[in-house]
Amino acid sequence: MAHGLDRESKDLDRDTMERAYARWAPIYDAVCGPVFEKGRRAATAAAKYVGKRILEVGVGTGLSFQDYGPGYEIYGIDLSEPMIAKARERMATGAFPHVKEVSVMDAHDLTYPDGMFDCVVAQFVITLVERPERVLDECARVIRPGGEIILVNHLYSERGVAAAIERWFSKHAHTFGLRPEFPFQRLKDWADNHGGAEVVDRSFVGPLGVYSLVRFRKLGAGDAATPPLAAAG
Repeated sequence: MAHGLDRESKDLDRDTMERAYARWAPIYDAVCGPVFEKGRRAATAAAKYVGKRILEVGVGTGLSFQDYGPGYEIYGIDLSEPMIAKARERMATGAFPHVKEVSVMDAHDLTYPDGMFDCVVAQFVITLVERPERVLDECARVIRPGGEIILVNHLYSERGVAAAIERWFSKHAHTFGLRPEFPFQRLKDWADNHGGAEVVDRSFVGPLGVYSLVRFRKLGAGDAATPPLAAAG
């Protein structure tokens, strides 16, 4: 599944991510909240159409809690203990009874049983994890047939001026827990090779359409995959 763009991508290891997000936790809401707001709300809105029991992978400080409401059951995980501590502070206010649990957990090895959730949402996460395909495998495992994985992220511009800028930026970004050179094709390849999931939509949201909202559906027994999406840059 590796191709040229993947070989140029430097993997992000767990220690790098934990150090980066320990630094981000105290200022995350103020700095990243407004920047990611449109993408976050697009992802949560899409998730609410899928079902009531939702897992947020990379829940961070719990900014998305406010985007759900009564009738939903929200679970959240994050690798960062400082981030989860902030999310628990939010829960302790009593304002979010629909949030059932947040846990420090590695998305590469979810402890939830098969088919527990209607939907898994990962906001600005999949380009940051050490093994994205493994994380997607785990997300697919814990949703029911017909359920969805919903990602929102900036994805690599595979051509043009934006691609050149991102190639330059990627040389400096990994120290900060970022991987800007991650292409949509890598997500499409995962679905094509998984055998039990398909990409059902890619749309553009956020300021100037800079974020991609990508939806995968888990196939059930006897389901036929729809014609594949083109791997747009």
